[in-house]
Amino acid sequence: MGQSEGMRGIIGIHDVRDKNIWRALIAELIGTFILVFVGCGSIMWPNDPNTVDVTKIALTFGFVIATIAQAIGHVSGCHINPAVTIGLFCSGHISLLKGFFYIIMQCVGAVAGSAVLQSVTTEPCCNLGMTALNPQINATQGLVIEAIITFVLVLTVEAVCDDRRTDIKGSVPVAVGLAITCCHLAAIKYTGASMNPARTLGPAVIGSHWDNIWVYWVGPILGGVLAGVLYKMLLQERKGLDEASSYDL
Repeated sequence: MGQSEGMRGIIGIHDVRDKNIWRALIAELIGTFILVFVGCGSIMWPNDPNTVDVTKIALTFGFVIATIAQAIGHVSGCHINPAVTIGLFCSGHISLLKGFFYIIMQCVGAVAGSAVLQSVTTEPCCNLGMTALNPQINATQGLVIEAIITFVLVLTVEAVCDDRRTDIKGSVPVAVGLAITCCHLAAIKYTGASMNPARTLGPAVIGSHWDNIWVYWVGPILGGVLAGVLYKMLLQERKGLDEASSYDL
């Protein structure tokens, strides 16, 4: 009976039967819409499409993630990223079915965000903010970069969502926003710093830009899975441990 209940918890039938799941799904759609519209909007320069302001893009994505987290975090947890959802599934924070529907809504929100961005932009440029590999790196290198930066993001999310920790004093949205910002600063010139399959899917669907799209799914998902499993098995706060032992310098 215990194993059966555990399996049902992993699958999450009770989650999809909960009438409140619609609030969470709508929140994920809205959040991903805002992420793509605002974040990719920071890349659009109708008058000078060759200009790339890395700092501006990094700060925009970091700030918008922190803002969205404040707005919808209490409703859905503010995943707005399939890699985050999959990572949290691997660590036991979300059920399979709920995670599946989260990812569907994230993708719909991302496509909608790109569609609206295209509709309000005169002579859309920069492929609607589509991520692309630097010509000097190959797909495998791009995959590794995307996996690493997504690992940083999901590991941060796992850490700040660990309800057993008592040492977290700062703002959770700020912590996640800073992780997004620093990873963008490091990786924009390499891969465009997607670290979010939905964020790349939106411009790909609306602009029909499919080059190396698999890199931006496989890389972030690998990074998210690794972060979720590693945190669950090794880094998660354990009950009964000496509180001082983990933080002595």
